[in-house]
Amino acid sequence: MKLYLVSQSENDNYDTFSSFVVCCETEEEARNTHPGWGEDPWKDDFSHSTWCKLPSAAEVEYIGEAAEDLEKGIVCASFHAG
Repeated sequence: MKLYLVSQSENDNYDTFSSFVVCCETEEEARNTHPGWGEDPWKDDFSHSTWCKLPSAAEVEYIGEAAEDLEKGIVCASFHAG
């Protein structure tokens, strides 16, 4: 698996995520990952206020290969609490 840095500048208020690192297979999978909460954070109004509204607004940068024992998912995230 690979590591990607995913960031957004659409929401830069307090109580928002600015970026996260995710372990996954592809850039598309990284772009479609949402750091928010809930069963389907892309459809949840609260999560839209914490991240960009659409996956296409996220910027994705490949940062390297993941360790073999690292599980798929978000490794760390930058959240700006208010």
